[in-house]
Formats: sequence, structure tokens, C-alpha cells
Amino acid sequence: MSETLFEKIWKEHVVVEPDDPNKPYLIYIDLHLVHEVTSPQAFDGLRLAKRKVRRPDLTFAVVDHNVPTDDNRYIFEELDFPENILNKYEKLSLDGYEIDLISLKQVKYLKKNAQEFGIKFFGIDSQYQGIVHIIGPQLGLTQPGMTIVCGDSHTSTHGAFGAIAFGIGTSEVEHVLATQTLWLNKPKQMKVAIEGVLPKGIKSKDVILYIIGRIGTTGGVGYAIEYTGEVVKQFSVEERMTICNMTIEGGARTGIIEPDEKVFKYLEGRMYSARNFEEALNYWKTLKSDPDAKFDAELYFDISDLEPQITWGTRPSDVVSIGEAVPNPEEFEDPVEREHAKRALKYMGLSPGTPMTSIKIDRVFIGSCTNARLDDLVAAAQIVKGKKVAPWVRAMIVPGSQLVKFQAEKMGLDKIFKEAGFEWRNAGCSMCLGMNPDILSPGERCVSTSNRNFEGRQGRDGRTHLASPLTAAASAIKGYISDPREFL
Repeated sequence: MSETLFEKIWKEHVVVEPDDPNKPYLIYIDLHLVHEVTSPQAFDGLRLAKRKVRRPDLTFAVVDHNVPTDDNRYIFEELDFPENILNKYEKLSLDGYEIDLISLKQVKYLKKNAQEFGIKFFGIDSQYQGIVHIIGPQLGLTQPGMTIVCGDSHTSTHGAFGAIAFGIGTSEVEHVLATQTLWLNKPKQMKVAIEGVLPKGIKSKDVILYIIGRIGTTGGVGYAIEYTGEVVKQFSVEERMTICNMTIEGGARTGIIEPDEKVFKYLEGRMYSARNFEEALNYWKTLKSDPDAKFDAELYFDISDLEPQITWGTRPSDVVSIGEAVPNPEEFEDPVEREHAKRALKYMGLSPGTPMTSIKIDRVFIGSCTNARLDDLVAAAQIVKGKKVAPWVRAMIVPGSQLVKFQAEKMGLDKIFKEAGFEWRNAGCSMCLGMNPDILSPGERCVSTSNRNFEGRQGRDGRTHLASPLTAAASAIKGYISDPREFL
């Protein structure tokens, strides 16, 4: 029978197949990525049950969510507060530098757990440290045909390499640590074809925001989405990662893209890439949906006339083209959507009919597992070079990994950004979420290249507009939400 790419990988990893296909399958996991936020309870569970990690050689740990991104962050490696201090206080000031003890504790515990259970660990002082979904591909850990899990919803990023990748919860993290398997319901299959010619000033972030805007945040629920089409083929590997990363915001279980020569070239020679590369390559080249494979749903998008996209509300699907205005809630036919729009506009401090490009901003964040790769920084630098950030805007560049940071500095990108007035930081999740010092103050408005704009996502009462690195860079220069095509 003809099969989709997803089905081909899935069947190779079934350990136990249920009598009823609607019930969970036991699936073998090839790669387990671990970070400091969702793993502490899982490791405690192993200790209580007196279990070991089943395959420590297939498990890799990195700190990313809680780490500070300023140059003082290396204090985290040196501090060694006793347990009574860590458990009693939330914050302490050390020579004027505020230490978040909750974050410090999670970072310290991951290092301790990795050492105890024999897991490879990338700490703050490692040249390979970075956001988990950026270092996985960068180190060659992510490979076509794999099943990959992590206690983070945006694990779907790795699907850009032709892998089945998805986020899991803490109890599932423990299950994978103990057994290297996971019970999973098999999702339905959806094909999303992206066709046309990519317009000037449009990045893959614009494309996926546009798609989410059309299908909504629940349009992909119950599905694994395979992205196809001429535009997807044209995208770099990094841009495909952005597409798969945001798939989860459309409600899908994961996103996947057929691996091609761009992927193979990307992986060749990387630290953890396949040892017998030619043999692996022969297998990877078989990973494609059969021409007559059947999908449960198919969608088609022509993006030839697409304009830069920007969100106005508190969901990734609350999106319009950069030249449009804030929508009027009264024009929404669905009463649930109408009420959501009213609440969103109240939270965002916006009025219906306001042109998006007239909205003044306070902050710009270029980073996150969605848009903090070298490609993203190169694109932003093209906008920024020779210009200055608006005087009232605080703008930050946070590379997705220390390797990205080193590569960018070798190219001189750091000088371009710093001369323009951007802060040049170290790797970490940073302002994507309010879990570290890089947060918005209440009421601050930010154009962000991250993946979520929920209430409080970047800090209590912070207001987030999702956009591409080009749009974020242009907005930093003008101090208002801006069309990047004016700078190209």
C-alpha cells in the first residue's frame, strides 16, 4: 500500500501495535532531548522507583529556558548556595546582580541529574549550549527518519529534517527516560501544499503565520502535517525549521517535511551526524510520501501575493498583513471569536481600525527557537546595517546557540547590531517566555520573532506582536510596527 512519509517512519518504530488502531501504540524513541524545566520531577520519579535511564547514549540535556543571557550569567556556574537558601528565597542580590534562585535551582539540578544518570550535558559554560531545538540539528543529533521527543511543545521544529518530532509532558519524559519508548495515539495525516513564488520581504515566518491565521489555532488538532510544494523546496533548512516549529500553534501534533539534498548537505560532517554517512544517506533518500499516498485532509496555499504578517491579538492566529488595520470585533460572525477579539484588544490596548504601522512599540526581540538561527540574524542585519534603533526602543538580539553566536561574530554581525543600538546577548530562550530575567514590564509592547503571544507570555501584562526577523528589525529602526520592504 502507498504510504505517507509519516507512516513510513511510524511503522518502523512500532514496538507494540494495538488490536484497535484508535488505541495507543508503543513507539520506540530514537532521540530524547531534555532541558531544565520539565525534567526535575521525571528524574525524581526514576529515583523513587530505583530505575536507571534506559539509553543515556540517546539522551542529551541542555539548559536554555531559565538561563540569563547577559554576560553575568556565568555566575550561575560558580554559585553554590545550600539547599535551605535555594528553597527559602526566590531572589537574592549578589554585588548588585539579581539572582533568580528558582532558575538557578533548576539549572543546577539538571547538571546534577545528568551527571548522576550518565547523560551528556551542555551547561552554561559549554560552547555547544543553546536552545534545545537549535542545538539538536546544529550538532547533527537530529536526523531524517528518527522519532524525537522533548518536554517542550516546539519539538515539532525537528520535523524539518524528515523526523517525527513532538513535545511531551513530565510523566512522559520519565517514561522515555526509563524505557526509551512512549505510548502514543497515531494522528491523522494532513498535507499542506505551499505554492507560488515567494515575494520580496517575505520569510517562512510570514508564511506560517498566514497559514495559522487561515486554519486557526485548532485547525490542525489530531493531525500530523506534512508540508509540500515549490515554496517549501525553495526554503532553506533553517526556514523549514521555522515552519515546523510553528505547526504546534495551529493545533497539530507535529509537522514534517521530506528531507532533500539541502538537509543532507546540512547534516554532513556535524558532530553527532551518522557515522556511516553514505549508508545513512541511502536510507534517508527513501523517506518521502508515495505519489499516490492518501491523506485525511489536504490544504493548498498560493503565497505569491503574500505581504509581511503581524499579529494584533493574543493568539498566533490573530494575524493580519502589515498594511492592514486592527480588526473590528463586531465584524466577527462567530460569537466566540467576537468575544475573544474584544478581550484581546482590551489586553493589547488597541482600538479597531488602527493601522498596524501606526502602533508605537517599546521593545524588539529577535531570538527564540523559531527565529534565532544564523539565517535569521543575517536577514535582520541586512535591514539594520548603517541605521540606528529608535531612541525609545530597547532591542535585543539573542542567538539561538553559542555556536550561532560565534558564527555571527565571525561574520561581523555583532558589530552591525551593536552599532545600531541592539543588545547582543548570549544564547537562551530569553524573551520568548517569562521564565528568566529577559521579560517585558507591564504594558510594554514588543515586536517579537518568538512563537506565542498569549497574555503574559513575555512577562506579566506584556503585549506581544509576532513577526518575522525582517519585520522585527524594521520596527526597531522606526519605533513603530513597520513594513520591512521599505528597507529592502
